Amino acid sequence: MRTPIIAGNWKMNKTVAEARELVAEMIPFLKDVQGVKTVFCPPAPSLLPIAAMLEGTDIDLGAQNMHWESGGAYTGELAPAMVSEFGEFVILGHSERRAYFGETDETVNKKIRAAQANGLTPIVCVGETLEENKANKTSEVVSRQIKAGLADVSAALVIAYEPIWAIGTGLAATAEIANDTIKTIRAVLAELFGEEDAQKIRILYGGSVKGSNAAEYFSQSDIDGALVGGAALKADDFVKIIYVARAEVMKSNA
Repeated sequence: MRTPIIAGNWKMNKTVAEARELVAEMIPFLKDVQGVKTVFCPPAPSLLPIAAMLEGTDIDLGAQNMHWESGGAYTGELAPAMVSEFGEFVILGHSERRAYFGETDETVNKKIRAAQANGLTPIVCVGETLEENKANKTSEVVSRQIKAGLADVSAALVIAYEPIWAIGTGLAATAEIANDTIKTIRAVLAELFGEEDAQKIRILYGGSVKGSNAAEYFSQSDIDGALVGGAALKADDFVKIIYVARAEVMKSNA
């Protein structure tokens, strides 16, 4: 069974002081949770202080983005080694990065290769717009993003299916529709890496996941956790999502 991942993408929220407060509130409930991998992805200024707080726990740390170059004149960017010094994961290709900062499948591919070369596990985001969804182009879009973004990389990664129309809108794909799309993604991964490796890759769902609807997603066959946005900023809700994931693991193992 694939170990579920619940990753909290804090986006551009929380000062360092606020980040410390949020993590301190959650650690007592999450530090010893087994069977589910928890990942905090705070803004870059909080990576070092949060890394110190997570020592001795089973909670992992990730960055929200990085550059593909190892260093140089790239003002405002993070090099892969700067992330790997403190974190294990890095979110790449998020729709907000694609929409607001001009990222493409090709630049995402460069970042994935650089992340893997530096021992990081990329959480690679794919997903369609509302217009593409209405035009029944979901499979076409995510297949293209997977094939172009994952060219010449290894299977040591995580995929997050995030329908763009469900991010921060309060809307969400039904669990069944999300699972069907993730099955499509897994089939494309099988083309790239072979069936055995494709079955090992965790594929998360993202888009208005919260404690009240998490069980609907985690009970599906191919959804291996969630990339959580707004609910990751609320200690009670994020903890509940992880406990729901843990309950599903225990149910599957019974």
